[in-house]
Amino acid sequence: MKRIIGNSTDYPTKSLFFRGVALLVLILSVCTSNVIAQHKFPVPSGNLSQLFYLQRTPNTNTIVYELNEKNGVLDTKDPVHVFWIRYGDKGEQAELSYIQRRFAYGLNARLIDKDKYELRFVSYKKYVLYLMKAKDNKFHVYATINGKLTILNRIFIHIKSGGSFWSPNIDYVELNAYDSLTGAPVTGTIKV
Repeated sequence: MKRIIGNSTDYPTKSLFFRGVALLVLILSVCTSNVIAQHKFPVPSGNLSQLFYLQRTPNTNTIVYELNEKNGVLDTKDPVHVFWIRYGDKGEQAELSYIQRRFAYGLNARLIDKDKYELRFVSYKKYVLYLMKAKDNKFHVYATINGKLTILNRIFIHIKSGGSFWSPNIDYVELNAYDSLTGAPVTGTIKV
């Protein structure tokens, strides 16, 4: 059976095929929009003291965790400095507010050995990070991901709608790092 549309011909099976492809593309775009969206986030660069950075779904503003040192000497009482890069406000840097530092994005640091600190987020104390000096004589933040010791690069928090300022509805946390031995990229997730 042939249908004539304008000057072209269209077979029903051909039409169904293209509708199916269009539906598949629509489904894939909806399912992967969150993943694609996070890859469009800006990547902070140019900061040689940067250890890792944190981003989350509500906006592109980024929290940077950098080594807190002056003239090459680490501040042993506060080894990590945390601040915003507000990409929504022309990429300006800003300090965390008291509430953000004490209840959300701040880190507690505890010296456990020479040039080795245990780091824990104030908002999620279960997951332990380590600030350690590596063979390259530089400090890095290490995280255990999938049973491997990795050098942390990025944390991305997937927040679902709902929740509140004090208790956001976090779906999961994605960790991006590099294997500390091979340098291969490693990705892991934490269900919160």
